[in-house]
Amino acid sequence: MRRAALALLLPGAAITAAPALAQREPVLVPAVSQSLIEVRQGFTGARLLLYGAVVDPRSGGRAGEYDIVVVLKGPTAPVRIREKERILGIWANAGSSDFRSVPSFFAVASSRPIETIVDERTAAIYELGTQFIQLSPSGQIDPAEQSRFASGLVELRRRQGLYQENPGGVTIAEKVLYQARIDLPSNVTTGRYTAETFAISRGRVVASATARIEVVKAGLEGQVVTAAQRWSFFYGLGAIALSLGMGWLAGRLFARG
Repeated sequence: MRRAALALLLPGAAITAAPALAQREPVLVPAVSQSLIEVRQGFTGARLLLYGAVVDPRSGGRAGEYDIVVVLKGPTAPVRIREKERILGIWANAGSSDFRSVPSFFAVASSRPIETIVDERTAAIYELGTQFIQLSPSGQIDPAEQSRFASGLVELRRRQGLYQENPGGVTIAEKVLYQARIDLPSNVTTGRYTAETFAISRGRVVASATARIEVVKAGLEGQVVTAAQRWSFFYGLGAIALSLGMGWLAGRLFARG
């Protein structure tokens, strides 16, 4: 009977002990200054403030020695990147590579340079840098060529201000509160953005949290986009009618001249 009772009690003890152990893990509480960004005519960009706290129950509610990395990603889409080559004085397409999930925007801010916080394997798992973006290449292509195309894509978007890295861009106060500022350029894509925050200790991610940001078109541009999405058939007819009308009007004006 004692053995039977012990067998029944042990699973129960394991179940009740699990929440207590879970509560001893560090906790991240993230927030953003703007959860909705409206893109209107004349939009020149926006500056996001990502902030929050990392709390460690094992140290009386205060965090220990942690590094913070914030990764902001925009909507993904398939992309084909082409390479041009000068042939007989004419620029022509020499090769191409397809990628299935390319973030429209990607920014990383960290409390220290990434290579001093984690090893390359961990950085690749959590995409802690533009060289670790999981672009999901498709098609048959030599790995070296594929890597070259991927580097070219990242560099192109870096020059456009759409891919950013800011080592030292996260500040931590009193080992508890953190904040990072990330600039969104005027050419950002609308859609849902995710801000992933990682607390890292001794090269290991010990806590993570995600906040979401919506970038939407507003004003007249937003109304046009909404109409095109909801009534695509009538929107197409209207666009055709407008084109025909403008062509007819231009013809009449030139005929008079």
